[in-house]
Amino acid sequence: MEPAGSAPSGPPDGEPVYPTSLVAEARLRDGSCLEVRPIRDTDGAAMTEFHESLSARSVYRRFFFAHPRLSPGEVERFIHVDYVDRMAFVVTDGGRIVGVGRYERLEGSDEAEVAFVVTDAYQRRGIGALLLDRLADVAVRNGIATFVAQTLSENRDMLGVFLTSGFPVDSSSDSGTVSVRFPIEPTQDYVRARERRTSLAARGSSGSDLSDGA
Repeated sequence: MEPAGSAPSGPPDGEPVYPTSLVAEARLRDGSCLEVRPIRDTDGAAMTEFHESLSARSVYRRFFFAHPRLSPGEVERFIHVDYVDRMAFVVTDGGRIVGVGRYERLEGSDEAEVAFVVTDAYQRRGIGALLLDRLADVAVRNGIATFVAQTLSENRDMLGVFLTSGFPVDSSSDSGTVSVRFPIEPTQDYVRARERRTSLAARGSSGSDLSDGA
């Protein structure tokens, strides 16, 4: 307990405040519920375990080269964000990280690079779209207007998340990679696409056919 008359305790000056209001449960297309939350600076071991759980193919799609283990410096960078210009969400199942999405503002601009990766056993269940939606929500509130990303041409899963998001995506190809760029201010098309994703998740929880879901 603080002494009477003392100032309220809080994080040291300059240390980001963890946004607890962004912690939530999310329902996937198959009806399962997982937790989605901002990353914490205590997630180092879990992040290392997550990365090492990815297949070589998933790692290559994320980094564009073989990268079986994260260095200590990479882990520190990934788990320390300011929740404004650098933001990351994790999706967890029973406390274990199964998906990570992040954006990082491009210096001096209102654009941010966005990326996400999902462990193999949880792919194609809507986690990529879930992460993109959550990241866009936060980015818009923090003055970011546009997301940019680069992915391999053969990574149709990630490209599919962007192209079916409801955002107006511009893309260009070069030497086996695809660059995408899209404004993230919600439009009617985006709201309708997001509502459809929510509806599919609700149908999944009741055992309905999901064959028409992207």
